[in-house]
Amino acid sequence: MQLIELQTHLNELLDIARFRDYCPNGLQVEGRAEVRRVLCGVTASQALVDLAVAEGADALLVHHGYFWRGEDGRITGIRKRRLAGLLRNDISLLAYHLPLDAHAEFGNNAQLGKLLGWHGEGRFGDQELGWIGTPLQPNSAGHIARSLAARLGREPLLVGDPERVVRQVAWCTGGAQGYFEEAIAAGADLYVSGEISEQTVHVARESGVAFIAAGHHATERYGVHALAQYLSDAFGLDARFADLDNPV
Repeated sequence: MQLIELQTHLNELLDIARFRDYCPNGLQVEGRAEVRRVLCGVTASQALVDLAVAEGADALLVHHGYFWRGEDGRITGIRKRRLAGLLRNDISLLAYHLPLDAHAEFGNNAQLGKLLGWHGEGRFGDQELGWIGTPLQPNSAGHIARSLAARLGREPLLVGDPERVVRQVAWCTGGAQGYFEEAIAAGADLYVSGEISEQTVHVARESGVAFIAAGHHATERYGVHALAQYLSDAFGLDARFADLDNPV
């Protein structure tokens, strides 16, 4: 498959034009023109770049790429080493941030809901990134926390009453703790995100709505994983997901 075809297809599939994001979505580093092998991961870290080189990948496909708004743009140190690894080996980097959070099928939120058996019934938050819906059956917040631990392989942090019955669950993966009050306004009994901030604890205690921080990396593995499977099935590419450990 030609790189331009892959880029165009993913850009259209994930509808990148409709998002206001903190980084460029799509092709961030251009490598060789033909793509046969794609390595997929959450973040374009040095470890993932090194793995792509070792496996002879033609392209890296990630959720967290480079060139974030407000960061120092100089190509030195860590940034130089990562880019050098890609450029020296003619490996492309494609990154999809908010579009891969929001997509109704391959998005992180869609895939997390699928993993937990949550039925999404509505959206909330900026650019409608947050999801709200119902669990398979009403369960306590503590039960859902234990289910998350078992499914994600990471012990989550629950703030609030573990016995609170959850009939409406809201969720938004990654660093979306700032949507907590909008989740409450939407009618959630529990809000699940990846990260938590100091003020989040007070909102949970004062509102009575439980909050679970389940891990930024842990909650955002499933969108790019689903996209790897899609590329393999739809185009016959050698596409695989590499889950590099991250405790956050």
